[in-house]
Amino acid sequence: MKKLIECVPNFSEGNDLNIIRQITAEMESVEGVKVIDVDPGKATNRTVVTMVGSPDEVCEAAFRAVKKASELIDMSRHKGAHPRFGATDVCPLIPVSGISMEETVVYAHQLAERIGKELEIPVYCYESAAKEPKRKNLANCRSGEYEGLKEKLGSPDWKPDFGPSEFNTKVQKTGAIAVGARNFLIAYNVNLNTTSTRRANSVAFDLRERGRVKTDPATQKPLLDAKGEQVYEAGLLKSVKAIGWFIEEFGIAQISMNLTDISVTPLHVAFDKACERAQARGLRVTGSELVGVVPLASMIEAGKYFLRKQQRSVGISDKELIKIAVKSLGLDELYPFDPDKKIIEYILAKDTQQGKKQLVDMNLVTFAEETSSESPAPGGGSIAAYMGVLGASLGGMVANLSSHKKGWDSRWEEFSNWAEKAKFYQTQLLKKVDEDTQAFNRIMDAFALPKNTDAEKQLRSKTIQEATHYATEVPLETMRLCFGSMETIKIMAQLGNPNSVTDAGVGALAARAGVHGACLNVKINAAGLQDKILSNKLLEEADHLLNKAMELESEILKIVESKI
Repeated sequence: MKKLIECVPNFSEGNDLNIIRQITAEMESVEGVKVIDVDPGKATNRTVVTMVGSPDEVCEAAFRAVKKASELIDMSRHKGAHPRFGATDVCPLIPVSGISMEETVVYAHQLAERIGKELEIPVYCYESAAKEPKRKNLANCRSGEYEGLKEKLGSPDWKPDFGPSEFNTKVQKTGAIAVGARNFLIAYNVNLNTTSTRRANSVAFDLRERGRVKTDPATQKPLLDAKGEQVYEAGLLKSVKAIGWFIEEFGIAQISMNLTDISVTPLHVAFDKACERAQARGLRVTGSELVGVVPLASMIEAGKYFLRKQQRSVGISDKELIKIAVKSLGLDELYPFDPDKKIIEYILAKDTQQGKKQLVDMNLVTFAEETSSESPAPGGGSIAAYMGVLGASLGGMVANLSSHKKGWDSRWEEFSNWAEKAKFYQTQLLKKVDEDTQAFNRIMDAFALPKNTDAEKQLRSKTIQEATHYATEVPLETMRLCFGSMETIKIMAQLGNPNSVTDAGVGALAARAGVHGACLNVKINAAGLQDKILSNKLLEEADHLLNKAMELESEILKIVESKI
């Protein structure tokens, strides 16, 4: 698996788009790095940029961006609503795939050291990259902000991890930077029907993990512990940082939250708790705002959460789940929410597939015309997979209709679970539509390899066999998936909405046809394998699946006929 990391540098400039463009251009100049989001804020005078790529390339892009920001932004003149202490205020690295947090920390330290040495900027390492416990928390590293930086640099306790420890002329302009390694963080703002920062802060203190300072009821002064430090009363939400502020461009106060571990406090939980505490204080949440990008899973889980509260089936398309999440969270209150620009997986998929023709993205007419063209692909394997898609889709349709059937309200969750199973098979089989065509093309590419020398012939033969094995495994997996979907179809024929029993029957026919069609492709491709032990093993499984599918189809059709 390719190593991918995300980097989300925050720059202390949110108004001058020319400066922002020059900084992002530095990132985009590094091959292999994709800038997937640029989110400037006028009131905060801050821009959050998100980029993704392989670790070495991302670190190079981050360094160039920090360098450019240090040249263009003068912190001695900076004003903004967001806490900050540097031109590039923070620069976290986040593991995305194929890389551990421990490895990411190594990259963070290398980047921090380079910034400190080559750019002569004071660097504090935070979160998982922190070199001492008190520096783990970004708020501690940034305490005093830019205005208190001179004093901070002069303190032995706050000597930077890298870079200069004096407030010289250069540092006066650049400020300091926090470089870290952390888990995926969602920057999330909840909108309130008030202009009061104080009231927004009250809700924020209710929510954030740190909570609020305890006070003496008699004197209203902060309570201190044995060490003379303020005592805090914990808030409701773990792994959440929050503060209230007023956003002039929208004319509202917001609760600005950082969800630092979405497995502990997901997006939808933070929103619902914010609604609860706002209402308790006489306020109302009117919507919310995502700063930067969000993982697809967060939006899917939010959609399911709000559907479950309505006792509705969650086994619907990702598109519909995202729509429910957007409407429920009010993510389109301040400006339109575009999933292709805000959900990280969609951004990366769009970039990866740019210029590539995907069969599953075609409309029905175009797909049919492409199939009937003189091109050998898409062929039977892709069509078999798509028949399986249609079978699973019909099973899911019956489950969703049953979940929403009048008088069956107590059974909504039962049918919702079946709809989710059907959706799983639908999603996986959709992938096989293009994968089968790719497998065919891989064989064609292998046969096109040169065969002038013995070495070339040996490589060509090996590549052909590997491609043939792959082209046999793909339809075999299609068979497994099509057969698996028939369980849901059978249950829907037995227990689902009786008005839709024939839909279950057609679903069974489509799923069995998918099994049978894919079986033909397994057989013709397995014939080209030189390893006959492997070939026979694959063929035995294919024959077994086909026989079982035909038996199950017969059982389902008997159920359907008995109910017509």
